[in-house]
Amino acid sequence: MKPSSQITEERVQIKPGPRVYARSEHSISRSQVSENALKVLYRLKKAGFEAYLVGGCVRDLLLGREPKDFDVVTDARPDQIKKVFRNCRLVGRRFRLAHVQFGRDIIEVATFRGSVEENSEHRFLNEEGRLLRDNQYGNIEEDVWRRDFTVNSLYYNIKDFSVIDYVGGMEDHLSGTLRLIGDPETRFREDPVRMLRAVRFAVKLGFNLHPDSEKPIAGLADLLNNIPPARLFDETLKLFLSGYALQTFEMLRHYDLFRELFPLVEDSLAEEEEGFPKLFLIKALENSDARITDGKTVTAYFLFAAFLWNPVKTEAKRQIQQGVNETIAYQNASSEIINRQLKSTAFPKRITLAMREVWTLQPRFSRREGNRAFRLLSHPRFRAAYDFLLLRIQAEGEDPALGDWWTEFQEVPELEQKKMIASLSRNPQRKQTKRRRTNKAKAVNRHPQDSV
Repeated sequence: MKPSSQITEERVQIKPGPRVYARSEHSISRSQVSENALKVLYRLKKAGFEAYLVGGCVRDLLLGREPKDFDVVTDARPDQIKKVFRNCRLVGRRFRLAHVQFGRDIIEVATFRGSVEENSEHRFLNEEGRLLRDNQYGNIEEDVWRRDFTVNSLYYNIKDFSVIDYVGGMEDHLSGTLRLIGDPETRFREDPVRMLRAVRFAVKLGFNLHPDSEKPIAGLADLLNNIPPARLFDETLKLFLSGYALQTFEMLRHYDLFRELFPLVEDSLAEEEEGFPKLFLIKALENSDARITDGKTVTAYFLFAAFLWNPVKTEAKRQIQQGVNETIAYQNASSEIINRQLKSTAFPKRITLAMREVWTLQPRFSRREGNRAFRLLSHPRFRAAYDFLLLRIQAEGEDPALGDWWTEFQEVPELEQKKMIASLSRNPQRKQTKRRRTNKAKAVNRHPQDSV
């Protein structure tokens, strides 16, 4: 992917101090900036403070994309920002931020961060070099060096509509390069999640990761073990629910980062590199990306259930071989695998409950006699489990006839459904039970990923 920009390579040169691009030299227009972000910028300016757009929003505007969020940076301190905006609340422990609220829209406002000496009372690092707390404020010249990538470190000045570049971010935009600011190993040690961000941005933007920035990643991947599992879950959502899941998966594995997020999955892929488990996961990632491309929703529980399906299935089969009932075996396997996964990535309970249901319903698709098919059809998670079955048929070699049967069963009237069930019996003429069936729910037409 070639980044789009009105800037020519002859105009981009890195010199000592900032390079200021006038309005005529870049493609950003105020009409592309959200009304609420403009309100924040102009009000800070009116109050006598500096105010800039910064980060991903400037990057995306230069690439001709619509930003998801608009972040503002200023020389005003958090308490000063709060005085300017009544609709403001302060958040954050590691670094104080101001959230200016306009209904559901939140504009995040940060104070310039300052340069801090390693032995400063404002700076706290752990044994691995990870930055735990940093509340030193500074100016724009210091703030730029505290940011992660050059393409995320461009400042749009509301005063004269210029773009200020201290680190060659414009040049990297033109060349499609993702480059870390400062010494890469030091920056990754300060916050190992930057390694995941590097992969996410490289894939999302279609940029190449600069050799100096990618070199230390594989050797530092295990530092992610020190990141709280809850934070890694948030990062995992960004990695795999942005429409580039398959490319992200492949790049994470290339840098040995995927193992730190899903160690059980990585082990299962190593066991059958050319077999069904890898094909199953790839098919799930492809389907997820296709849905996002089509403007449809994707549910996290369905995708993560696909991630961990092979470890669950392997554990369930092991227990079945030991004489455990199939239903109980899948229940036990679901609990075991989830408990082990939570040590790496802490899925919320609503996600794990849905994953369990999708897994434990799989054996029930083969049991269709009597009332079983109707009971399964009425299950709240039926549609998700049914789509999971179809995915297994595509990728694991499950009997296609089983999927065809359930596809038809959802569509025909109840009388035809009864005939389909009766035809499964070895003795179609055997007397049917007189017990009255209740709650025979019709199949839900919407896709499981349209509801969580």
